[in-house]
Amino acid sequence: MPDLTSLTDCQTPIVAVVIPTFNEVENVPVLVDRLQSVLRGLNWELIFVDDDSPDGTAARVRAIACQDPRVRLIQRIGRRGLSSACIEGMLATSAPYIAVIDADLQHDESLLPTMLEKLRKEPLDMVIGSRYVAGGEVGDWDAQRASMSRVATRIGLHLIKADLKDPMSGFFMLRAEVLQECMRELSGVGYKILLDLFATYPRPLRFLELPYQFRARQSGESKLDEAVLWEYLLMLIQKWVGPMIPARFIAFSLIGGSGVFVHMLVLWLSFKGLGTSFLVGQSAAALVAMTTNFFLNNLFTYSDMRLRGWDMLRGWLSFVAACSVGALANVGIASWIFQTHSLWVLSALAGILVGAVWNYAVTAVYTWKRPKAA
Repeated sequence: MPDLTSLTDCQTPIVAVVIPTFNEVENVPVLVDRLQSVLRGLNWELIFVDDDSPDGTAARVRAIACQDPRVRLIQRIGRRGLSSACIEGMLATSAPYIAVIDADLQHDESLLPTMLEKLRKEPLDMVIGSRYVAGGEVGDWDAQRASMSRVATRIGLHLIKADLKDPMSGFFMLRAEVLQECMRELSGVGYKILLDLFATYPRPLRFLELPYQFRARQSGESKLDEAVLWEYLLMLIQKWVGPMIPARFIAFSLIGGSGVFVHMLVLWLSFKGLGTSFLVGQSAAALVAMTTNFFLNNLFTYSDMRLRGWDMLRGWLSFVAACSVGALANVGIASWIFQTHSLWVLSALAGILVGAVWNYAVTAVYTWKRPKAA
C-alpha cells in the first residue's frame, strides 16, 4: 500500500470518486464499503451521479449519505448518459484528484491508492486501469462483447493518436486541472469519457496504465448494447466535425439518410411490383420511411428520452406531421433556388438541408419532449 499519511490532515477532500449509476441499487452499499476500506486514512468523497434509476438507486445512496456525509448524490432528471454523468460529477468537486469508477463492481477499486500515489509522485496527468497491458484481464466476456471492444479500440486509437492500450476503459484517475482545461469542449456523448478527454485535451496527455482484472457483474444488468456502440461512433464523428454540429443532429441526419433507401425500396415494390399508381406508391413509401425513421430515432438518437407505450403513438403522429411539413419545405426551397439559379444539384442539397433542420428542430421540441421535473 502506498504511503499516503501526508494527506490525512487536509480539510478538503484530496480525492473524489465519481460513480455514474443507473439501476445499481444492490451494488451501491457493496461499493461504498469497498471504497471506504481502500481509501482509509484519506480525506475523500464519493459522488454518485444517478440518472433517475427506477429501481431506487438514488434513495439507497441518500440513505447511506445520511450516515456518512462524505457520500454525495447528484440525481439527474430528464437526461441520461454515462459520459455526461461523469462530467457533472467531476465538476461538482473541489478535490485536486478525481477518479471515475463504475458502480457494477467490475473495476478493481484497490488500485485507487496506487493511482493517487502515482499522480502525486510522478509527472503524470492521468492514471488508467487497463485490461490490455501485461497482467490485465477482460474476464469472462462473451465473443460479441470482446469483438465490439476490439473494434471500438481500433477506431478510437485513430482519433487520439496516443499509445493507449485501453482507450475504452471507464476506470481512471486524473488531476482536476486536466478537466478544467478542456471541460467546455468535451462532447459528453455516449459512454466513453476517457476517449473524449484524450481527444479534447489541447496537448498530449501524460498517462500511465496499470493492469487490473475485469470482474464479472454480481447483480443488475449490463448496459452494453448496440446503442452504446452507436453513441460511441457519434462521439467520434462529432470530434471530427467539431462542436458546432450537435451529436443528435448528426444521428438524426444519418438515420434520415437511411430513410432514402427505405423510401426507394417501398416505392419500387409498390409501383413496379404491385402495379400501383406512382402517387400511391410514393405516398406509401413516404409513410413507411417516416415510420422507420421515427422508430430508429426513438431507439438510438433519443435513447435517453425513449418514448414507450401510448407516448409512442403520440410521438409517431407528431413526427409524421413535422416531417410532412419538412418535405413541403424541402420541395419549396429547392424549386425556388432552381428557378432562380438553374443549379439542380445545389437546389436539391439546399432543400434537403432545410428539410433536415426543420424536421430535427420541430421533432426535438414536440416529439421527444423532456419530461418536467417533479
